[in-house]
Amino acid sequence: MIDTHAHLNFSQFDKNREEIISKCLNNNISIINIGTNYKSSCDVIEIAKKYNLYASIGLHPLDIDEDFDNKKYKELFCEKVIAIGETGLDYWYKPKGKEKRATYKEKQKQVFIKHIDLASQLRLPLIIHCRVAFDDLYEILKQREVKGVIHSFTGNIDELKKFLSLGYYIGINGIIFKIDLKEVIKAIPIDRILLETDCPFLSPPGFEEINNPMSLEIIVKEVSKIKKCSVSDLVKNTDENALKLFNRIDI
Repeated sequence: MIDTHAHLNFSQFDKNREEIISKCLNNNISIINIGTNYKSSCDVIEIAKKYNLYASIGLHPLDIDEDFDNKKYKELFCEKVIAIGETGLDYWYKPKGKEKRATYKEKQKQVFIKHIDLASQLRLPLIIHCRVAFDDLYEILKQREVKGVIHSFTGNIDELKKFLSLGYYIGINGIIFKIDLKEVIKAIPIDRILLETDCPFLSPPGFEEINNPMSLEIIVKEVSKIKKCSVSDLVKNTDENALKLFNRIDI
């Protein structure tokens, strides 16, 4: 299996990072580690090189107080970098006041477009975060050719259909145990699903460690039950999907 969205660089893993990564690799779980700002983007590349993982570089929409310098991020590109992100739009924590909210949203959009430009320059897919912003996200993406995944998807079926029509993949993780997404999951074609954990967040029930890529086993069983397919078929298809989108992965 391939965990297409992990944050193993976070401090929650400082005490046992090597042990967890070794366990995952020994269980044939490949990992894409996701940067959320410049420092963490540097960190995920370092971890990818050290442990033979993969990295994605970007500035999370909630971290846009930090400047997104296209040139600096472009200079990070190396064989281990297989995507741009985590980027996107997040209107959940919007500031008070109409004018401040408008400025906040506009800044997120401009930073997101810079990521799209970088992805186009490097011919890499996007890893997209979206919360309470699907309409604006769609309006931006429908005007551009770059592809990617809508990570941790929480939209409705109508929103799902819009992103599927643009060729996007849909990332599914442990949030399915917190939000009822059964009808959405049923509607996702099996050739458009990616598996992810978003660890250390969104630990599925019954997983007693800090969430890590080993919890994919719980997620894949739940998704296969919802889609009424075998675990082996789901794993085969989601692996193929990840290899198509992130075509720099070699497993």
